[in-house]
Amino acid sequence: AGYGAVTKDLDLVCFGEMGIGNTTPAAAISAALFGGGAEKWTGRGTGVDDAGLVRKITAIEAGLKRHAEALADPLMVAAALGGRELAAILGATLAARHLAVPVLLDGFVCTAAAAPLARLHPAGLAHTLAAHVSAESGHRRLLEALGLPPLLDLGMRLGEGSGACLAVNIVRSALECHARMASFAEAGVSEK
Repeated sequence: AGYGAVTKDLDLVCFGEMGIGNTTPAAAISAALFGGGAEKWTGRGTGVDDAGLVRKITAIEAGLKRHAEALADPLMVAAALGGRELAAILGATLAARHLAVPVLLDGFVCTAAAAPLARLHPAGLAHTLAAHVSAESGHRRLLEALGLPPLLDLGMRLGEGSGACLAVNIVRSALECHARMASFAEAGVSEK
């Protein structure tokens, strides 16, 4: 469904997600793809207490153990540890890659959903930018593992595409400068 939602007439795709509990599969996917165990990737999400954090880590460890045989295949990681919404984001990111449509990834969950593409091919996410780095602890680590510097670092936690919406203006401004700014030769600067 996600793959079919992206068409070649798009100029830019911005991903966002909405929900409760989705940082748990994002942390599980990150741990499966990049190692380091559940504790390295798991944060407090919507603000869970210490007991909630332990439950998240325990659930992720159980998922990694249960699906250990699938962890060598990035697509199987997504299927075993993600949900349908993450699969849709993965499929749409892949379609955007095939159609040469740039993508702004918003937050930990969207980045984790697309991360298997980087494991499938070194340039799998070459068409993406990280809109921002969220306050969720695993997101900064994931962006570093993917080599995606964030455009914004505002300590945002909300998700829902909010970071991508803010980053669109930076992308538009950069494109305007690139496309419309005079070169040194055009401005006569190189002659002085």
